[in-house]
Amino acid sequence: MNKTLLSLTLFMLSIAQVYAQHNAIIKGTVNSSDGKPVESVTVSIKNTSLGTTTDADGHFQFNKIKPGSYTLKVSAVGLSTEEKQITATAGTVINVDFNLSESANQLNEVAISDRRRNLKVDNPSPSLRLGEPLLQVPQNIQVVTADQIKDEQITNMLEGVSRNVSGLVQQEHWGNYALIYGRGDRIAAFRNGMNIEATWGPLSEDMSFVDRIEFVKGPAGFMLANGNPSGFYNVVTKKPTGGTHEAFEFTTGSFDTYRGTADFDGILTKDGKLQYRLNLMGQEAKSYRPYDFTNRFDVAPVLRYKFDDKNTLTAEYTYQFQRMNAFGTAYLFSTKGYKDLPRDFTMAPSNSPASNIYDNSAYLTYEHKFSDKWKATVQGAYFNYKQVGYSYWIDSISTNGNVDRSLGLWDALNRNKFGQAFVNGEFGTGAIVHRILGGVDIGDKYYVADYNQSRSLDPVIPFNIYHPNNAAVTWAPFDRSEPLSVRGAGGLSTEKYQSAYVQDELGFFNQQLRLTLAGRFTHIATTDVYAGDATSRKLTPRVGLSYSLDNNTSFYGVYDQAFVAQTGTIYGGAQVKPLTGNNYELGAKRDWFGGKWSTSISAYQILKNNQLVADPDTHGTSNTNFVLQLGQTKTQGIEFDARGEITTGLSLMINYAYTDSKISKDINPANVGQPVPGFAKHVSNGWLTYRFQEGAVKGLGLSAGYMYQFDRRPWSLSGPLDMPNYFRLDAGASYQYQRYSLALNVNNLLNAYLISGGHEDYLSTSSGPVYNWQAEAPRNLRATLAYRF
Repeated sequence: MNKTLLSLTLFMLSIAQVYAQHNAIIKGTVNSSDGKPVESVTVSIKNTSLGTTTDADGHFQFNKIKPGSYTLKVSAVGLSTEEKQITATAGTVINVDFNLSESANQLNEVAISDRRRNLKVDNPSPSLRLGEPLLQVPQNIQVVTADQIKDEQITNMLEGVSRNVSGLVQQEHWGNYALIYGRGDRIAAFRNGMNIEATWGPLSEDMSFVDRIEFVKGPAGFMLANGNPSGFYNVVTKKPTGGTHEAFEFTTGSFDTYRGTADFDGILTKDGKLQYRLNLMGQEAKSYRPYDFTNRFDVAPVLRYKFDDKNTLTAEYTYQFQRMNAFGTAYLFSTKGYKDLPRDFTMAPSNSPASNIYDNSAYLTYEHKFSDKWKATVQGAYFNYKQVGYSYWIDSISTNGNVDRSLGLWDALNRNKFGQAFVNGEFGTGAIVHRILGGVDIGDKYYVADYNQSRSLDPVIPFNIYHPNNAAVTWAPFDRSEPLSVRGAGGLSTEKYQSAYVQDELGFFNQQLRLTLAGRFTHIATTDVYAGDATSRKLTPRVGLSYSLDNNTSFYGVYDQAFVAQTGTIYGGAQVKPLTGNNYELGAKRDWFGGKWSTSISAYQILKNNQLVADPDTHGTSNTNFVLQLGQTKTQGIEFDARGEITTGLSLMINYAYTDSKISKDINPANVGQPVPGFAKHVSNGWLTYRFQEGAVKGLGLSAGYMYQFDRRPWSLSGPLDMPNYFRLDAGASYQYQRYSLALNVNNLLNAYLISGGHEDYLSTSSGPVYNWQAEAPRNLRATLAYRF
């Protein structure tokens, strides 16, 4: 693949030398009448198919324009159209700025009264540090916007956000954190550019305080914190916009769901320097399973102070509280096969105890702009996740359906601290433009849990899954007299890392060809009660190449590596080694319909060393959390994504992925050639929306979406490859009138029995596999009434 990249480089250079010298760059900024940048307005070149939208700073850019005279046009719903005449000369950069006649508050009123969904973005968030349009990045990055999330009425990370990105599948969950798999492994959880993934967490983000979710495919540790070679998702939280608006929503639906949210965005001082954002959410929701419920509330205040045009300080705090039934009630067990039990089946007794989660996080970010081209950022974060809870499992199951249920204590504490400092800049050496990214990244993760205490719920009479008795039961109280640090000494793990990285993207021929060279040095120290202490360090390189065929089309190739610490318990006390990976990828991206709709396609191969999977055996102990460390896995595939607005009112998100992930090397020869657990070979999703633009039905929107998974792999290493295929159909309708909107969604329209699952052979009292699965909800409704002003 390195030879391939070299050949691709030479090929692109030869093309660029022929054509690039005859092109020009047009860029500029769109501001309101009171001097504030205007985001998401359309900038187009008349009588051509070229178009783009402004980013959060009001910037736009066209990278490859033939010499000639053009008319630039700025437009958006409710705005006065602005036009400017320009003349492009070969090899030059033309700066064109627009000052609209509307003020920032007037623009906000326009956005409220005639609001359109934003399903495609052109630029990554600042937390990805890239400083260039997504079209130019030599990597597959997909962004799910807040509007897409609202269209699908998703309330948290457990409700299928992954459907909007190719190749991702959501696996089992305990009700507190999301397990999302892509490219043959679990992808890491990030928030605002920091890897917050914990041993059992973090608490899944509620969408009330989420601005967007960026899914980054492949290794990307060089530009952020440590991350899995398969990729990560970066949750970007809402920040002050500098305008003033408020929004309220009330949601109700199946299973006695009641939810309210409030979003306050504004300024606290007359000069506009002190800005705020406050998001509030409260929810009560039962379940299609008896005794299950999830009650939750969130408070997320943000303060931002703009000292001047160059210095900004942002303080952010998020508190999430969740009260739910004891963990594990979603798991179903049988010796006969998947779907052997009704999907609303539960093993929980009627007096099932509740679990509480207290999740606190805080960010402090300082930004300094040295100039229009150089900026420094320093940020720190503190996370504290406290869990006081219980969990259900079974100790054994017989072919006649007799089960020995157990209730265990699961108190836990995640305490994580992060610090990052980085610089973005740009300078030129002759005809070459250098985009520089460099910085340091440190992290300190601490996890301790007491899951060592358990009680049998059926000491005399077994619980039978075919003749269930969910009557109240009694058990001896658990001992919480000692601090968690003492009780959970056997479940302690820590990770500390320090990293430094630098990247130079060299732009040739007016940025038509871009060569990325990067490296990251990482030092990691881990502690595990069973495996002991371990220290490791590694330098990971990255080489990328991106070529713009025209203003709407680019091709890229990339080679990079990853190095990630891992913790877990291997039976016998063997030390868990860090995960290392190599990624080879080629891809193409294109914008269509004036930049409103985008497509991307990529082909990749990832080699991962020391990947962890669940150990299907307890080895005769009470520990169900053993892991196995595989020698090497090989994952390869093809991914296609398309999203955005095809024409006014008609938007489409559709994706497809082919994934093949197998064990390529292992100390156990029987594992070689076996598929890696937890993925589907073929995954496709779609979501189509049409909103009427005129007439008596103006403001009415109709939508439909599907999720399809074929040739699925169970979440366990052992057992047959017998997971049923998956197809889910959803539909929705909405109506928008001035400041009001009403939406109704029907999920699982066909009322299909949908599952994810695996095998737990050690639970059987006789030979043969034990099937373990989780079922999704049957057909259900959700309605939301919103008011914005």
